[in-house]
Amino acid sequence: MLRPSRCLLLSVAIAFLGVAAPAFAQAPAQPRALTPAPTGVTPTPQPPGSVRAQGQEVAPTPAAPAAGPADVFLDYREEMRRFVQAIAAYARGQRRDFAVVPMGGLNLLVKRDPAQTDQVLPAPAYTRSIGGIMQEGLFYGVPAVGKPTEADRRERLLPLIERARKSGLPVLIIDYATDSKTIDAARSQAAKQGAVLFAAPARGLALNALPKYPGRPFAENGDNVLGLRDVKNFVMLRDSSAFGREDVFAMKMHDSNYDLVIVDVFHKVGEPLSKQAVETLKYKKLGARRLVFAYVNIAAAASDAFYWKPGWREGTPTWISAPTPGNPDQYFIEYWQPEWQQIVYGNPTSYVYGIIAQGFDGVILDGVDNYLFYEGGLDAMAAAEK
Repeated sequence: MLRPSRCLLLSVAIAFLGVAAPAFAQAPAQPRALTPAPTGVTPTPQPPGSVRAQGQEVAPTPAAPAAGPADVFLDYREEMRRFVQAIAAYARGQRRDFAVVPMGGLNLLVKRDPAQTDQVLPAPAYTRSIGGIMQEGLFYGVPAVGKPTEADRRERLLPLIERARKSGLPVLIIDYATDSKTIDAARSQAAKQGAVLFAAPARGLALNALPKYPGRPFAENGDNVLGLRDVKNFVMLRDSSAFGREDVFAMKMHDSNYDLVIVDVFHKVGEPLSKQAVETLKYKKLGARRLVFAYVNIAAAASDAFYWKPGWREGTPTWISAPTPGNPDQYFIEYWQPEWQQIVYGNPTSYVYGIIAQGFDGVILDGVDNYLFYEGGLDAMAAAEK
C-alpha cells in the first residue's frame, strides 16, 4: 500500500523533499555484518521537455504526468508488474536473500492477448521476480469476516493459486474468521492447495491482536526458518500499537513460535520499530530463528505517513488520486509516476532501503490490486471483492 539528503547506512533518517522523518535504522542488539550491495534498480525519470524563446532554449520543464484513468496509453497491469519487479531488483541489490511478496495481484501472474482475450499467457519476468504470493479471503472473510467467499471468487482465484504453486512460489493465505470450526475448515482447504493459512480475527488496521484460536500456531515447531519454503505458519499484525510500548510488543511476539511474523514498519504514527525490536522478533520462544517481514502499501498514500507534505491533497501533487473506500485519509496513487516510486524504493531515504537497513527479512507489498482502480474505477475494485 516512501530525494533528500544521504543518510548513514545504520541510521536511515527518512526524509522527503526536506521533510524529516523518524530514524529508520538503529544499531542492532546483536550486530552483524550486513553491508548493502550497490543499488540495483532505480526509477527512471520522465524525459524532460524544453521551452524555446526567440530561437533559444531557455529552461527545461518536466513532462506532464499521466492523468490517471483518462490516460488510455498506459497498460496499468504492466505498469504494476514493472513497479514490483523494480522493487524486487533493487531490494536484492541491497540484500540478496531479501523476499518481496505481493499481497493480491494474482492476475499479474498472467497476460492476455489483446486480440484474443481468452488466450492466457504466463508473465515469467514478474513471476521470477517475486519470492511468493499472499492472497486474502480465498475461502472465508471477504467481504464479511467469518462468511464463506462467493463461489465465483474462488473459481476465479484458485486457478491462479495453482499456477503460482506450479511456478514454485510459496503461497500464503489470509482468511478472516474467529470461530474454530470455520478456521479449521479454512486450514483444511488451504492445505489442499499447498498453501499456508493464517486465520485473522479482523481486517485492516483492526488487525491489532493475536488470534484467540488457535491458542498456539498450527504446525508449531522448533525449527530454524531460513526462507519462505520453510514456513509452516505465520501471523500478521497491521497495528502493533495496541500492545503498548515497543519493547512490550516485541517480547509478546517473542513469546510465540510463529515461523513468520509480518508487522507494519511503524509501531506508532511517526515511530518506526527499532532495529533492536526487529531483532527480538526474529526469535521464537523455543529459541529458533524465524522470518520477520514488513508490511507496505505501494499504491496508496496515507496523510499521516512520514513522507506526506503540508498542502498535499487529492490532485496535489497530480499523482494523488481519489480517497480509498472506507478511509478518507488514504489515497490511490498513480504508482507509475517516478516521484512516487522514489518514495518507495531506489535511494537511501526510500521505504525499501529503510526496511532492509532495519533488519527485516522481506516485505509484503499491499496495494498491488490498485491497478483495477485505474482500469475501471471503484466499481472494478468492488467487483474484485466479490
